[in-house]
This record gives sequence, C-alpha cells and structure tokens, in this order.
Amino acid sequence: MFKIGPFIIENPAILAPMAGITDLPFRKICKNMGAGLVVSEMTAANPETWNSTKTQHRIKFERECLPRSVQIAGFCPDMMAAAAKHNEQLGAQIIDINMGCPAKKVCKKAAGSALLKEPGLVEKILNSVVASTTAPVTLKIRTGWDKMNINAVLIAKIAEDAGISALSIHGRTRACRFVGEVEYDTITEVVKSVSIPVIANGDIDSPSKAKSVMEYTGASAVMIGRAALGNPWIFRQINEKLIHNTVSYFPSRVDLQNIIINHLHELHDFYGESMGLKFARKHISWYLSNFIDGKTFSKFFNSLTTIHQQATHIKEFLSNVEVSQKAA
Repeated sequence: MFKIGPFIIENPAILAPMAGITDLPFRKICKNMGAGLVVSEMTAANPETWNSTKTQHRIKFERECLPRSVQIAGFCPDMMAAAAKHNEQLGAQIIDINMGCPAKKVCKKAAGSALLKEPGLVEKILNSVVASTTAPVTLKIRTGWDKMNINAVLIAKIAEDAGISALSIHGRTRACRFVGEVEYDTITEVVKSVSIPVIANGDIDSPSKAKSVMEYTGASAVMIGRAALGNPWIFRQINEKLIHNTVSYFPSRVDLQNIIINHLHELHDFYGESMGLKFARKHISWYLSNFIDGKTFSKFFNSLTTIHQQATHIKEFLSNVEVSQKAA
C-alpha cells in the first residue's frame, strides 16, 4: 500500500501505460483483476492532436477506473502544463508524464526518454506541470539515455524536488529499448535516494518475479506491461503472492470464457464495428495462447469481418476447446 497524493493505492501491481493497448476496456479488466492503478495510453501534449479520433478514445473517462490516471508526452514546458490542465478539466485525477518511451517517432520530437539527455529541461517541464494542476503528478522514466549516460538517480531527485508524487522506472536505458538485462541495481539506488514511492518496471512476468523485484529493490510497487497481455489475472496472482506467498488462483475454463467474451463486447461497444474489429483481433490473439489450437483459431478469427461473426465464433471455440497447461 502506498499513496499518490490523496489516493491510497492498496494493491502494489500497476498496469503500465502502453500505446494502442491499455485502452479503457483493457484497463477495466485489469482493474477488476486486481491492478492497484491503471494508466491511460500516452496522449500528446500538442493541442493540435486533442480532437483527433485517437486522442478522443484515449481520454474518454465515462465508466473509467478510479483514480483516473492519464499519461501525457511532450517536450515544451508550457505545452505540457496546458495538457495537464486540459486533462484535469476533462476528469483526470492523476497526471503521469512520459519520459520513458523509447520509440523513435517520440524521441525524434525530443519527447519521451529523449528528455533524459537534458536534466535542465526535465526540471522545467516537471515544475511547469506540477504548478499547472491540483492533481498529483507522477513520472515514468528509464535509467538513462544509454549505458554511458545512466542518470536515473539525478532525474529522481529533480522529480522529488519538483513535487512529483511517485516515480516509475523501466530498468533499461533508451538505447536498450526492451532488450538485455534489467538494471534492478539502478532502481534500488533510486529507491534509496528519494522518499517518494518508486515503482519498478521491466521484465516482471510472474508473481514470483514481482515479489523478488520488490524485495530486492525496496520499490513500493511493480509495473506490469507485456506480461498482462492475454493474462490480466496476473495482477490477482501477484497480490496473492505478496500477501500469502502462494498462487492458488488460475482462471478456470468458465472464467476464461467470461473474461474473453466480456472483453470482446467491451471493445465493440467502445470503438464501434470498424475499429472494434481491429482491436479485438489483437487482444483475442493474446488470449488464445492460453488454449490448445488457439494459434490455429487465431488465424481464422482474424479473417472475420463483422462483430456478429467474431462474437459467434469465439463463443463456439471457447465452448469446445481445451485450456492449455499454461492457464490451468
């Protein structure tokens, strides 16, 4: 348990913001499965993007999980401050700043993890955002720009001084992207250097790994990204492991049917038919790895062209297929 501003985060497993993935339907499922906090997909600070279809879907707060945490990205202090204020007015309760994204299209604009090269600019952005909103502000970073420029401790201290309420760290540099060993030692140094909550992120793919990372680093929580894809019950399992040192919950065949069909309907309702079909293909393919013959069915599912077809065939598949050992 830890606090972000006035909000008590009871469960220490957090859903990482992932562009194109952590939309409202997925956030709701992860929250229901025990995630202590779920964060929106990254939204651009540039006001020219605010009315785009993509951004409008990313900042829809109807039926949103509480507290509502929205991630913003940009490089201009004034623009970032305006984006924070804008999202707060729309209903955001926590503003998360992205300084961890390694994507080229983000770094080319000197945003995301590219900002780690300029601590002075980091300080200006954080001070501007914190001053612009009454909502608590959190920050997501990496350990540095590359192996020769690891400055997470410096950035963490700047963040604490600026009034940042919590800090998430992916334990790799921007240059490493998602490859190579995670620098848990760097995360440990950051935990020791600041008094604000630190959330550890990177290759945490099981309840046992979550427990060992929290014990090793002293982090207040862990952030789960790719390991939650097709596997949102990992949050419930991590909570059980941390509290009881056991993992007794595995979704039954009926559980899996209910989770998947509910997710499918939520995607269709949220996006409508055209976009819903595309997002459903992505999420259903991850779920299907839990089933024998899931890969074969996934190819067929991806060929379906209507919501009715998707709903009908997935129900038929789930009522007849066996659950693989992975899920059982």
